[in-house]
Amino acid sequence: MKKSDFHFDLPPELIAQVPLSERSASRLLLVPADGGAFADKQVRDLPLLLRAGDLLVFNDTRVIPARLFGNKASGGRVEFLIERLLPDNEARAQLGVSKPPRIGSKIALDAGGEAEVLERDEAGFWRLRFHVGQALENWLQHAGRMPLPPYIQREPGADDAERYQTVFAREIGAVAAPTAGLHFDDALLTALRERGVQFGHVTLHVGAGTFQPMRVDDLHQHKMHSEWINVGAELVQQVRHTRAAGGRVIAVGTTVLRALESALVDGVLQPFAGDTSIFIFPGYRIRSVDALMTNFHLPESTLLMLVSAFAGKDRILAAYAHAVRERYRFFSYGDAMLLWPQEASA
Repeated sequence: MKKSDFHFDLPPELIAQVPLSERSASRLLLVPADGGAFADKQVRDLPLLLRAGDLLVFNDTRVIPARLFGNKASGGRVEFLIERLLPDNEARAQLGVSKPPRIGSKIALDAGGEAEVLERDEAGFWRLRFHVGQALENWLQHAGRMPLPPYIQREPGADDAERYQTVFAREIGAVAAPTAGLHFDDALLTALRERGVQFGHVTLHVGAGTFQPMRVDDLHQHKMHSEWINVGAELVQQVRHTRAAGGRVIAVGTTVLRALESALVDGVLQPFAGDTSIFIFPGYRIRSVDALMTNFHLPESTLLMLVSAFAGKDRILAAYAHAVRERYRFFSYGDAMLLWPQEASA
């Protein structure tokens, strides 16, 4: 199977540049996995699509204001995108710079303080130590800028600090939002609770590698970037109780699905905390969830391959063609789809 098998044509004007005024106002394309007709819904219809005893699993990661700027001693400009926070005020980061800095050199930060260059790994990421007078995690909250995806062709505004976070974000560490979760607001969560739907959480700190294109055409030759996950014992118990009672487990986002699949041991979900580099594409059998809510993904991306593993490549590409015809909004601030087995109808 080739990367080029997952190409589709997307009119640029369908790439959402700003969020809607209300989180839950987005459209929702219902995609029955068994070949049933697509249905154009609203995210606000979720309480009607789910039933008491179902379990929605969210990713509770919180996006770091991970974008910084500075100057080398030579005067050359440097753009930072922090990939991961490390102990001792260190971080793993991508650097946008015309000429790579020397190991041991220091970069003056526009927001004050400096970053010391420690090393560069074989994947091209830099390890830096930040001298900013306080814990790096705290300093970034006022010094960093929200790292909007590269396909959003504008600078982040004041509203993005709130809208590019989920309302349940709590575990600091991501450099990109788990975008399916962006559709949920307090009113929708209340309606779902009143329906009897249960909520669970995992953590997957989305890394900058999520926006890196595949550099090989053969899927079997691709190596996924590593991301940190935590699937806790409480969530594992929630999943077991849901299944035992006949409820359904619905992953809100591909990050949740990747975390749950990474925590399977011989097909059984177990607590797990650590790194995952799982790559899910057609031929992989997904066992951890019954349904998946997800935004629309980039052509030829690993996330498009993941949803194709869930519902089938031809089925997904047909759904995307429908979404283009019906003028759905794409990517992070766009609309969503619900991959839904026909037998799971409410």
